[in-house]
Amino acid sequence: MKRDILSVLDLAGDLDEVLALAADLKRRTDGPQTLKGKSVAMIFEKSSTRTRVSFEVGIVQLGGHPVVLSQKDTQLGRGETIEDTARVLSRYVDCITYRAFSHVAVADLAKHATVPVINALDDLEHPCQITADLQTIKEWKGDLRGLKIAYIGDGNNVCNSLMLGAALTGMDFVAGCPAEHSPDKAIAKKAAAIAAEHKRASKVVTDPAQAAEGADVIYTDAWISMGQEGEAGSKVKTLRPYQINEALVKNADPDHLFMHCLPAHRGEEVTAEVMDGPNSVVFDQAENRLHAQKAILIKVLG
Repeated sequence: MKRDILSVLDLAGDLDEVLALAADLKRRTDGPQTLKGKSVAMIFEKSSTRTRVSFEVGIVQLGGHPVVLSQKDTQLGRGETIEDTARVLSRYVDCITYRAFSHVAVADLAKHATVPVINALDDLEHPCQITADLQTIKEWKGDLRGLKIAYIGDGNNVCNSLMLGAALTGMDFVAGCPAEHSPDKAIAKKAAAIAAEHKRASKVVTDPAQAAEGADVIYTDAWISMGQEGEAGSKVKTLRPYQINEALVKNADPDHLFMHCLPAHRGEEVTAEVMDGPNSVVFDQAENRLHAQKAILIKVLG
């Protein structure tokens, strides 16, 4: 039976194992050839640096063959249905990664594909990013359980997946977001329920200083996602009090980690002083996309 990874929740049963595998792959110089003789289609509706390069290099390192497709390279951009695309690609490749504008499209592709589908980002979740984030926190802090992670800014797809990942690994999570840009309510409710099972807390507040209080990890993301450029003016004005700067991070633990999934806009959601400061691990995060995604590919294809 094929295994799709559309949400962080799809990794719930073996997330610890995936993180351990990712760490092992990072240490090794001779990666397993799990994908030898296999091809992976990589569909990109949104442009990408980290997702494309990390997946493409990772597939090659595992012995596989990546097939990179933008909308202009496929008939999706000319009106072919998701269903037909899924059925056709399933006859050619062994797995599909999909970076899409819509979670509905990713779910639809997975429904009609007969090979595994991995969500490489959509408007609801970003499970591959969060797997790399958890790997990074574990590298720097050791055991994840009991740590407090504060996500501050726009309650977007990264925030949604991060609160699920924190809940699954026994971390306390606080999202500090303006009310009009809060994370998905259904996901927040689910994360709170999972956190409670681990005797931890997951909540959403509107005060960024409250969110940052005593945090072991401070996390933010760009305020304007691709496709939202039309609302940039009003959104930036609303989010300006949520900028990660030296004054705000003083509320966190002195040994906190600063994280950002990149690309960052210095002077907007984060100041250069924080981004380039001694607590920043953003480039470790970026590197770990390679190892975490290799671990995910091994899980779905190995």
